Amino acid sequence: MTGRLEQRFVALPSGTAERSGPGGHPCQGCYLAPSGRRPRFGVLACHPSVDFSEHYLGPLLAARGLGFLGWNTRYRGNDSTLLVDHALLDVAAGVRWLLEEARVEGVVLLGNSGGGTFLAAYQAQATAGILAPADDRPLAPGLDALPPGVAFVAVAAHLGRPDVLTAWLDPSVTDETDPSGTDPALDLWAEGRHPPFDPAFLARYRAAQEARNQRITAWVTAERDRRRARGEGERLFLVPRTWADPRMVDASLDPSNRPVPACLAGDPRRANRSAFGLAACSTLRSWLSQWSLQTSPLRADRVLPHVVVPSLVVEADADTGVFPSDVRRFTELLGSADKDHQVLPGDHYFRQPADAREQLADRLVAWLAARFPL
Repeated sequence: MTGRLEQRFVALPSGTAERSGPGGHPCQGCYLAPSGRRPRFGVLACHPSVDFSEHYLGPLLAARGLGFLGWNTRYRGNDSTLLVDHALLDVAAGVRWLLEEARVEGVVLLGNSGGGTFLAAYQAQATAGILAPADDRPLAPGLDALPPGVAFVAVAAHLGRPDVLTAWLDPSVTDETDPSGTDPALDLWAEGRHPPFDPAFLARYRAAQEARNQRITAWVTAERDRRRARGEGERLFLVPRTWADPRMVDASLDPSNRPVPACLAGDPRRANRSAFGLAACSTLRSWLSQWSLQTSPLRADRVLPHVVVPSLVVEADADTGVFPSDVRRFTELLGSADKDHQVLPGDHYFRQPADAREQLADRLVAWLAARFPL
């Protein structure tokens, strides 16, 4: 695990995005490998919109003999216009680079957090052609020729953007244009309401969260049709209050070693009233593509059954954003006959305890080495 690493900046066009006028490529990332030798297998880590070019696992896995491409889609840092089919073409550009330029024998798809169902969707499309249009426009060309991975690894991965957003939505919002107005009957922090929460309240709460997602989808569809009838194009809209999963404040729900109250943005009550959150800003088409329960392909039950390569699911035991029942469901849905669910000490990003990332890297390499000649 010692020795020098080679590092290379990789920038590529995508199937539906060329180099920009100022010179930037739509897809960018960083490739790490052991110095002086070509790894037999390459790991590609990617998220639909988070910058993974310097992913923490990169130097750790490269030091253990693997090639590692921390890869970004064209939507890095800004998912307000993200379209899943185009983002999958961006992943394909990175996979092809590993096969053709780094000359690895096979690519391991590593989905961390939101990258889990995203790369599962990539693998499912590459092998089973599962994608259908999220609205009434055709899919991007080139989706029938995606090079698949030879293995799939999910680390602290949730059940998909529509599902995690819905689980976090504040159902007490009564006006999407004015987040200050709420229905106290559905307010997680209403006066006199404290954990542990009543099961009847939780049932109403979860149903209202789904109903809010569906209301937004209905509005998006109607607004799209209205604008088209007037000869107008896209528009942006805001989605307020998206840090309100009861599990963020009630330790008795989905018990784990996580701190409570807590979410990935800190204190959930404060975060829920901030301007930052999932789907905070979106176009109409992007909502249908990545956030809608009804139309988005980024749902675990729609993609994971089609992932049949060897698969590893790693759960962080103190995760404040992905909970034990989510990970169990993720593992159950995988179509692979060779799948493993392992639990390691750590928060969502394995920053704690001090050796959490080293333990994770060791576990990933041991699992891969048992299946592939590294």
